[in-house]
Amino acid sequence: MKVVMMHKLEKQLAQTNFKGNDALNHTQDLDTMELYSRAKGQEKEILSLREQIAVSCMKELQLLNEKCKLEREFSELRMAIDDKQNEAITSASNDLARRKGYLEENLKLAHDLKVAEDERYIFMSSMLGLLAEYGLWPRVMNASSVSNYVKDRIGELTSGQEGHVDNGNHIVESPGSANLTNQNHNEFMFQHNFPQQNLIGNEQNHQPMSNMTGYMNPGVSGDVNVAFKRANYPEISNPADRDLFDQVGAQERTGDRNFVNGNGGNLYQPAHEHDETASNVSEDGPGIENFQICGDAIPGEKLLGCGYPVRRTSLCMFQWVRHLQDGTRQYIEGATNPEYVVTADDVDKLIAVECIPMDDKGRQGELVRLFANDQNKIKCDPEMQHEIDTYLSKGEAIFSVLLLTDSSDNWEQATLFLRRSGYQIKISGTEAPVVSEKFSKDLSY
Repeated sequence: MKVVMMHKLEKQLAQTNFKGNDALNHTQDLDTMELYSRAKGQEKEILSLREQIAVSCMKELQLLNEKCKLEREFSELRMAIDDKQNEAITSASNDLARRKGYLEENLKLAHDLKVAEDERYIFMSSMLGLLAEYGLWPRVMNASSVSNYVKDRIGELTSGQEGHVDNGNHIVESPGSANLTNQNHNEFMFQHNFPQQNLIGNEQNHQPMSNMTGYMNPGVSGDVNVAFKRANYPEISNPADRDLFDQVGAQERTGDRNFVNGNGGNLYQPAHEHDETASNVSEDGPGIENFQICGDAIPGEKLLGCGYPVRRTSLCMFQWVRHLQDGTRQYIEGATNPEYVVTADDVDKLIAVECIPMDDKGRQGELVRLFANDQNKIKCDPEMQHEIDTYLSKGEAIFSVLLLTDSSDNWEQATLFLRRSGYQIKISGTEAPVVSEKFSKDLSY
């Protein structure tokens, strides 16, 4: 529209000029000049707007380019994050598979170890039972020593068969005869009427025998002390052997010292030594005087069974016993030393120590039994009982513990949450649960 008006003005000016240039300056129309100046101004404004539009288009193109660039970078970051997540998932899967393999291998090794232990136990039980029938005991109770010992005894018996000849006939002495017994008397320590398991080495609660020298007769020869230091005496875990231990105490209290060569479980003793042994046990057999228990009978404290050995007593066989509320007795696992630490399992129960004194010839004295805490039930101290009651009233207990991780040398701080329904172990700091177990409904607390 504006362009058309400009053309009209130019046409009018041309016609006016055509009529006469001389009169142009005098006849100009002021309105026409004003319109012309306006048209020029609008044309300049249009050019300015076009320039601004062009600049805006350029800026828009730049922004679009930056947007595309940012979208590409965002896509690359997304792909990188996905790759990292896939790597983390793959690593976790491999770690779980590796741990599963370790667990399966550990289970297999544990099974193989159990089979080997069962075979070893069968071998040791059979061989020790066989040797016990003839009153023979090796000093060191392991499979290798027993095998070598049996081999030596067979060699001695074989040489004895070849050496004893009477009128052309080979006379073989009984393996349990007094001659063979006396021959090995100073070399091997006899354990009459005592469960075999007490002679097998116990690594769990074994204490050096040097700690027990205070309970032995100081007059015992050095060789005997060495023999005693090499012997270990673990707990009585077999129920049949525990019954045998009880029978020993009953026999000792009633004065029954008969040793028979049969299936009764007692060791063989020659007939000509029987009367002498019975009289020695009743009159001057080994024993302990002023037998007492030292220490406070509360959980966590140590008890010590001690006394004065008399009549050539050189060794004392200890066994701590837990008396339950129903009247039954329970031999405490691993408690075969004079010293015993009271545990939480002993609370509300009676505990006693049983001791069988022995001399350097293997003779046993009277079984001595003494109850701890003046034959009263074991109780917690007031402070401990108050803490237990507090936990029970809350229904929850929290303890700081150390958790063993993958490496055997790597221990981490953790928190144990103990509740009525179950327990949970969390790593300190991350609060990530590592172990979470629910108690059985049959469990009482």
